Amino acid sequence: MEVLVFLIPASIFLGLLGLAGFFWMLRNKQFDDPDGDAHRILSSDYDDKPKE
Repeated sequence: MEVLVFLIPASIFLGLLGLAGFFWMLRNKQFDDPDGDAHRILSSDYDDKPKE
């Protein structure tokens, strides 16, 4: 039971660290183009000819 004294604050710290990282990504506009990947996978930017 003594280990909970270390595990609970460590888990709270890691959770807050993950939440801070998520808000940092939102502020830096990492999620601004959700449809871009869906359209990008359908377009072919490479040569369709097989390499010999």
